[in-house]
Amino acid sequence: MALRFEVLGRFNHARAAQLTLPHFVCQTPLFMPVGTQGTIKGLTTNQLEEIGCQIILGNTYHLALRPTSELIDELGGLHKFMNWPRALLTDSGGFQMVSLLHLADITEKGVTFQSPVDGKQMLLTPEESIQIQNRIGADIIMALDDVVKTTITGPRIEEAMYRTLRWMDRCIAAHKRPHEQNLFGIVQGGLDPVLRDICVRGLVDRNLPGYAIGGLAGGEDKDSFWRVVAQCTAALPEDKPRYVMGVGYPLDVVVCSALGADMYDCVYPTRTARFGTALVPEGVLKLKQRAMAEDTRPIDPTCACMVCKNYTRAYIHSLVAKDAMGSQLLSYHNLYYMMQLSRNLHSSMVQGRFPEFVCSFLQKMFPKGDVPEWVCNAMEVAGIDISLCCAPFPSTQD
Repeated sequence: MALRFEVLGRFNHARAAQLTLPHFVCQTPLFMPVGTQGTIKGLTTNQLEEIGCQIILGNTYHLALRPTSELIDELGGLHKFMNWPRALLTDSGGFQMVSLLHLADITEKGVTFQSPVDGKQMLLTPEESIQIQNRIGADIIMALDDVVKTTITGPRIEEAMYRTLRWMDRCIAAHKRPHEQNLFGIVQGGLDPVLRDICVRGLVDRNLPGYAIGGLAGGEDKDSFWRVVAQCTAALPEDKPRYVMGVGYPLDVVVCSALGADMYDCVYPTRTARFGTALVPEGVLKLKQRAMAEDTRPIDPTCACMVCKNYTRAYIHSLVAKDAMGSQLLSYHNLYYMMQLSRNLHSSMVQGRFPEFVCSFLQKMFPKGDVPEWVCNAMEVAGIDISLCCAPFPSTQD
């Protein structure tokens, strides 16, 4: 195994850890920006280091189409190709089954896609997914799983969960670089606790370097979302990293960390930046709004990032939607915000003041005390008393 995971601080389920990977020693909880084609749109790798990014996500499916995994391998692997010295994680290409479903056909053998580049049929098998990822050379590689939207119900969920376990074995058998790359399994099972449980147990039996919780953040209600996360983190091993896939809202990251998750990824911080939205402790700031045109304050007066130190809301407002520089500056700020949030989660757990951190985070985001009920329920399970920052719910009894 090319991974070491050492817990440095904890509060109930929540834990701060050091995750040692072949290319970097990371501090968790951590957020991973998504660099689909081996780039985070508009930012250089130097800027990403400056911001404090520890792991970047690459997309197996898109990189295999172009520039191709063979070329990346020939040129010394993705780290070298994109000039990124720190850790990389590649997904399996499986998520595209959901996002490109009109192009995909799933059988026991694998997933048949219609290539968006030239329209040709492509078959992605578990073996092929691992071979591609072995060539790309990321520190963490993901097993190919059978992904189903959480909003779907019925026998398809069970079929996908059992297929995910069968494909896991094929991925393990195909993995040729276990001493340099860590293969993570993905817990599936929709919103069904029984199926999730079977899947967790099946994956834990296979003793993998780490585990992901998949199939969430796809439109399910928040109450179901946090319950699945809580169930899976409670059943996964204490000494291995736990990765909730596709989660990127700051509130979700805080809640999942309180429930014992360690790693997150999402396009949200950079995608929302391209639409002129900045992440701030109060939630979001929409820079396109007219009110920003003459606002000489920084995006967030409490933020130490290069953008907040040097540019006003008015300046960014004048660029948003007209100039690429606008979305670059906002992407930089938003990723800095996520990295700072990760650092604060880590240090508050190590220093034994995690509940206080959660409370102050919620107070800034919900100054009226109207913390959503799902967050209050999740915090109760996480053993964090947030009564001080929550307005009491109206009683349902007369």
